[in-house]
Amino acid sequence: MNERERPPRGRRSAPRSPREPTTDEFGREDPDSIERQRRRVEREQRRAQGQKAVPRRGQRGGGGGGGPRLPRLPKMPRRPGRTPGSGGLKLPGRGRPGPTLLLIGAAVLFIIFLIALFQPFKGEGSGTVIVNIPEGASAGEVGDILDERGVVTSGTLFEIRATLAGKRGQIQAGTYSLKQGMSYSATLDQLAAPANQRVIVVTIPEGYSRSQIAEVAKQAGLKGNYLKETVAQKGFNPGKYRAKGAKDLEGFLFPATYELERGSSAKDLVRKQLDAFEQNMAQVNLKPAKSKGLTAFDVLIIASMVDREVQVAKERPLVAGVIRNRIRDGMPLGIDATVRFAVDNYTEPLTQSQLNSNSPYNTRKFTGLPPGPIGNPGLASIEAAAQPVKVDYLFYVVKPNTCGEHTFATTEAEFERASKEYERAREQAGGQSPTNCPSG
Repeated sequence: MNERERPPRGRRSAPRSPREPTTDEFGREDPDSIERQRRRVEREQRRAQGQKAVPRRGQRGGGGGGGPRLPRLPKMPRRPGRTPGSGGLKLPGRGRPGPTLLLIGAAVLFIIFLIALFQPFKGEGSGTVIVNIPEGASAGEVGDILDERGVVTSGTLFEIRATLAGKRGQIQAGTYSLKQGMSYSATLDQLAAPANQRVIVVTIPEGYSRSQIAEVAKQAGLKGNYLKETVAQKGFNPGKYRAKGAKDLEGFLFPATYELERGSSAKDLVRKQLDAFEQNMAQVNLKPAKSKGLTAFDVLIIASMVDREVQVAKERPLVAGVIRNRIRDGMPLGIDATVRFAVDNYTEPLTQSQLNSNSPYNTRKFTGLPPGPIGNPGLASIEAAAQPVKVDYLFYVVKPNTCGEHTFATTEAEFERASKEYERAREQAGGQSPTNCPSG
């Protein structure tokens, strides 16, 4: 070994010790490893200062003082959450939720369930939904029906509510007028109410006049004066249908079956009828009638006579065609139903004095259409009047031994023959109408 390769006298190299890694398995500095490394370096420095270095084999021993002092590693502060000997850092979100959080979550869910079940902020609902509850339906089945119709939010919760209220066995079969989005308690109150507290069902036959409907409303127990309520109604304008001179709402009171709450008035019925009229009239194509110079009000007048004259549905367009043809030719319509309207006689035979009435509704005397409808027509008759079929008929008369069918004729001679046949059959029936309608 030459001189340059020899270590300086009096000095020796500090023995090297294997260094342990100062980072953990995640590549982050490990304070414990750094602390152990610092202490090991201090021990080696103290040991080097107190004794001579032992020469390695093949080297000269050197004397002298201790080797160079190694730099001290800084002390690392202990991190929060670190426990001695734990072997690693605690990571956030690794533990399970405590029992307190579970209890809070369960309490919140239970409160939500109670709110959904008892609905403390639920309104009365809106609109009208007619619901039929069949005989023998269980509370669960009733809940499903109500859920499907949009009356309640959940059929299952309705069943639970009925159980808690003790009304599972009190739900009664029948037809009910309910609302969309009702609360469970309000729905149960109606379904479990006695029969005398349920809805009122009012059926208005097609063609009935105001005076006839007034009697129906009275029998149904509706409060108020129906005739007075049907003179005019705020919000409904007959002028929209070219009926500016109409003296009342005759013709606009749509015939149908209506469901009203117990305690409803005649005014409530009238409002429903007018709403139904506007909805149905919006479906009618009036263009063919307008092309013949007829207004919407003229269509209602014709339809009201069709409803009075026809019992067989297929004859509606034919009778409407006869009326149009007679008006075109300037012939009196000769419809006795208009006289019955004028004298308010719908059940007894017309007297000769009534047939000779000077009322403008007497179509035996006066040509053209009467001043207004003689009743309140249904949709089928309105459509027949708006779009009558093209026929050559000018006459019709009841065909004997049928249920209201007619014989239609083009000439007066054909009409006379059919009329004589009808009169003979009437005489054979003892003066009664020779019709043959099945009972029931």
